[in-house]
Amino acid sequence: MFGDNPNDAQLKAGWEDFCDQLKDAGEIIFRDTTPIQDIDRAKGLRLLARNVSLALQFKLENDDPDFPELLHYFDPVRKQGGDNTDALYVGAPINGEHTYRVSGTRGNARYFAVTVLEDGNTPWGGAVVGSLIDNEIEVDEDGHFELIVGPEEHSGNYIRTTPGSWRLTFRQFFADWENEEPMVARIDRLGDMDYDPVLTPQRIVQGLADSAAWVRESTCYWADMLDKWQAQPNRFLSYRQLDNNAIDATPGGEPLICYWRVPQDEVLVVRVTPPQASYWAVEFGNYWWESMDYRHCLCSTNCHHAVLEDDGELILVVAHQDPGLPNWLDPCGHVEGYITVRWIGAQAYPIPACEQMKVTVLPDYLPLEAKTIERQARGEQLAERRRGVIKRFGY
Repeated sequence: MFGDNPNDAQLKAGWEDFCDQLKDAGEIIFRDTTPIQDIDRAKGLRLLARNVSLALQFKLENDDPDFPELLHYFDPVRKQGGDNTDALYVGAPINGEHTYRVSGTRGNARYFAVTVLEDGNTPWGGAVVGSLIDNEIEVDEDGHFELIVGPEEHSGNYIRTTPGSWRLTFRQFFADWENEEPMVARIDRLGDMDYDPVLTPQRIVQGLADSAAWVRESTCYWADMLDKWQAQPNRFLSYRQLDNNAIDATPGGEPLICYWRVPQDEVLVVRVTPPQASYWAVEFGNYWWESMDYRHCLCSTNCHHAVLEDDGELILVVAHQDPGLPNWLDPCGHVEGYITVRWIGAQAYPIPACEQMKVTVLPDYLPLEAKTIERQARGEQLAERRRGVIKRFGY
């Protein structure tokens, strides 16, 4: 019973604090800038619940830089911070004073990058101190690679750490979802160490406290960020135009983000001619900076899936009903959210133009030769998405 162990009071207080912090985190759902629709309130609550598992992974289950594991961050049911619909994000905690080896098969994702970042003033750390992108990573004829991360110079694939280095992140962006293979790799800290499996009352209490704090801080951080775009709807703006925080941003091309508000009887048309690039993508999500359900909805496109007009233009349409156009962005019941475009490895970074109109005006607005899509082809678009997600995440 309670009191049989001298640490019972500490454990009980730690659990109650964990629950109280999560309870207080729910206030974010009711702040002034949060959309008032049922779906946004419900998804805000789901966001908090989903990210408890991510917080526990970061702050309790995989927080030992002496014995790190490469675990994925986001997936179709756990999202945050404008997750790229094409992506598989994998990472591990590190200590910048130690040396690590990552070994395995690289796979063949269209875009592949690894970054080392320092601790910082955001829930996701601070500045990137080193990175390798795509062909900068040497891979043998069988697809195997080895990467050394640490403070001392090393031949081959190597990223130098600083004393404040804190996390290693791999980004894999898949263009052809069904035919690109993900990385399979492991991380090991080099040197002799003794593993201690004992979980103490003090450790669990601290881990729970840190996890609850991370849920609150991270969800507030991203909502605060998106509010800056919310104040300027239908404009594509980069992070650097609105925020100066150093963060683990994708190397090779900064995303452009636009906030949209589209009533049920209106559509938003986004037009741009994509540049020549090693990879580009369009992402689409809700106020909580979560991508829509990309397993079952048309809520993104990229350099492989997009259907371009004969002159090379990309026409995207945000519409609550299927407009019969190939590059439909389905709001999935939302009337506001974000669109992100990424041009990576491009010679130019064009800014998309937005035009909002009534649904009834759309046919007259579109070019006469604008491409359309048949019902059967739409069904195949959706089926391909589900197959690709299963291949990427293994379910």
